[in-house]
Amino acid sequence: MNEFADLEARALRVREHIIRMAGGGGCFIGASLSCADLLVYLYSRVLRVAPDAIAAPERDYLLLSKGHDVPALYGVLAECGFFPVERLRNHLRTNDSLYWHPNRSIPGVEFHSGSLGHLLSVGMGIATDIKLAGADNRVFVITGDGELNEGSMWEAMLVASAKKLDNLVMIVDRNELQANVRTEELIPLEPLAPRLETFGFQTATLDGHSFDAMQRAFREPGDGRPRAFIAKTVRGKGLPSIEARADRWFVKFRDDEVEALLEELHGRSAAAITSEALQVR
Repeated sequence: MNEFADLEARALRVREHIIRMAGGGGCFIGASLSCADLLVYLYSRVLRVAPDAIAAPERDYLLLSKGHDVPALYGVLAECGFFPVERLRNHLRTNDSLYWHPNRSIPGVEFHSGSLGHLLSVGMGIATDIKLAGADNRVFVITGDGELNEGSMWEAMLVASAKKLDNLVMIVDRNELQANVRTEELIPLEPLAPRLETFGFQTATLDGHSFDAMQRAFREPGDGRPRAFIAKTVRGKGLPSIEARADRWFVKFRDDEVEALLEELHGRSAAAITSEALQVR
């Protein structure tokens, strides 16, 4: 029996939502697909937060620092019951707040984001407040790998380490692409794990598309330091025609292209996805 069958089904539905949000005004589809599995696992198996108690004082916090990946967060929140799935149809419509970046008017969104490099510091502040209150809430911050070019990220790590914030967890979506260039061709990050360790974080590397790997990693005990997980992912995961492509950053697809990609996601007609149908727009 596959113990992760429910998560795999949920992740597939989330990817369907992301693809649909790439129609109309478009979305950051590649990076959203790369972190979809991480968000599904966290909300399904790790976070102590519930749709009927989104403001509970004892809840865990998740901050999506790489805010342009919000289609994945929208999809997961809807699938987990934070708001009706039908509301996703309002993406980019003027009668709703489902926009290109998160904001707190959406149930389940803890903090605004979009401008990169900020939410690890916000998470550090929340984690500090939790410590001062003597509580045991945890704060999870999902960052991009290109986001680590921001000096504010490393400053936050230094302070988090100095304050021994073992309730702070940073997850780096390591898809090795930032905007339309590879990270190692711009400002190399490797060796990333030793660098995070040097800044005082207990660090582990995992497959960001394997629920089994996530389960094993997140069940490992902490050692009193803030934690960092480097999640190896693939931009555009689930759609072979756009996987790991630097030009699949922000996209806007026609209705027929969206339907073709949904077919590809389900593995039924990938051969029908022609280069003409997926030309850069």
